[in-house]
Order: sequence, then C-alpha cells, then structure tokens
Amino acid sequence: MNTIDPREATRLAGKEGSHSPANVSRRRQAFRTLHGAGCFVIPNPWDIGSARYLQHLGFPALATTSAGFAFSQGLPDSEAALSRDRNLSHIADIVAAVDVPVNADFASGYGRTPQEVADNVTRCVATGVAGLSIEDATGDSSSPLYELPLAVERVRAARQAIDQSRADVLLTARAECYLVGHPDALRESVRRLQAYAEAGADVLFAPGPHDPMEITAGRGGSAEADQPAGGARQWVDRRRPRSAGRQTHQCRRRIGACRMDELHACRAVAEVGGELRRAGEPGAVWRHQRVLHDRLSSAPR
Repeated sequence: MNTIDPREATRLAGKEGSHSPANVSRRRQAFRTLHGAGCFVIPNPWDIGSARYLQHLGFPALATTSAGFAFSQGLPDSEAALSRDRNLSHIADIVAAVDVPVNADFASGYGRTPQEVADNVTRCVATGVAGLSIEDATGDSSSPLYELPLAVERVRAARQAIDQSRADVLLTARAECYLVGHPDALRESVRRLQAYAEAGADVLFAPGPHDPMEITAGRGGSAEADQPAGGARQWVDRRRPRSAGRQTHQCRRRIGACRMDELHACRAVAEVGGELRRAGEPGAVWRHQRVLHDRLSSAPR
C-alpha cells in the first residue's frame, strides 16, 4: 500500500519553481475566480500523462476522478478498494504534474465521523489542491446515504478543517441521491444541498439527473427548489445570484454531454476492439480504423 505523509505532500505541492507555495496560492485564487466568472469545463485526468495532456489542450483547471484512477488500476470505485493514502498520493502526483488548479475527488472523506473527515481533509489540503469534494454516500447498500444531520456535520467539519489550514481551498458538497437510487432524488438532493450550503460548502454538486424538467427544477426553476442543486457533472457556486446560477447551469449542462461523449468513445473503442480481436488478422486494423472513426464521429454533441 502506498502511503503519504502530510509533510511529504506539502513538499510535493510546494517545491521550488512552478509549485512553490506562492504559485499554489495563485492557483487557488485562480480556481475561485473561475467559479465566480461563469461557465467552464473541468475535465477528469486519471494519471499524470492525461493531466499534462489536458493542460496542454488549454483547460483552465482539472479535477481528479476516483473512478478513473481506480479503474486505471484495475480496482472498483470504492474507498475499500482505493485507500485514503493511495488516493492522496495520486492527488499529490497530479497537483505536482501540472500548473493549473486541481480539484480533488475525495470520495466520502475516508471516514464516518466529522473528526475523521476533518483530519483527512487537512491531509488533502496539504497536497496543494485548489478544491476538494466530499460525498454523502456511505458505501453501504442497506443505508446508502448518511442521515442528514450527520452528513451536515461532516460538511461542517470539512469546512472548519479548510479554514483552520488558512488555505483558500473551495469545498464542494455532493448529494449522491440520484447515484444511489433514492426514490425522490430531486427533492432530497435539494434538501441536502441547501443544508450543505448552510454548513459552509462553496460549491454544490448533485450528479445524476438527466430529465430536463428535473434539471430545471434543481437549478431553482420551481417553488420547491429555490437553491441550485446542480446537474449531471455540473458545478454551481452557491454564492452566485440565482440569475447567474441559471445562466451557468444552461452552459454547464453541456458538461454532461461531454461526459457522455467520453463514454460513447470508450464504448466505440470496446466495440471495435472486440471486432478486431475476433477478426484476428492484420488487414482488419485498416477496416476497423474507419469503423472506429465513424463511431466517434457519431458521438452526441
């Protein structure tokens, strides 16, 4: 198992040159400015190579992905399979590899109690991230979401840990209602995200909805949902005016489409790869290269 000491993470994030403490601070300021300025796309690298390539393409910020990293290691996306220390080491590697702000997918905080979450958030902040997210999923199928009072205390503990570190790190609170199959996911997502905003979350994220009516309601388009609740792969700054949040949402809905494009591409590669494997002869490479091109070209935009 890979382990990382917080002091080592600080050294990685604060080494001389582009990753000095001053530059880490500037990246954090830039990340906050991005959230205040409006719509932006934040892609998910899964290793150093993909992080550097995405930076090369001009993305202003990156966000780690626990699923992408876990899958690249042949592991399921769970805290049991991908330990805290291994994820912290991965996050520190991504932060040290690029010059743009990095948001950390920090799963459910790698602890149940608020104190455990606070301790682990402190470790995550030490890697040099510009932001981090905390989920409210338990990983237990019999009780997939933390009860709201405990979930709120966990967000509040993360907020306090960030504040005590004196690092300008954005805190994202995630409501996993759609992903765990909650019977009233929209209403529960809104209820939770409102509470998380009160507990100190800077950014609210509710992954999963695909119905345009639910997305509209979630961003404040109905009397029952007067707080932006996010959308598929959407980030909404809780402190923006509702009109700005609405405009941001319309733009960021495309992030969901981008995400689906990636899935479409992966499925195309898997399909063509399977055809190529079954063909079993070199000439198939050229025939299936065109098939792959056609599959990718037909991805929804």
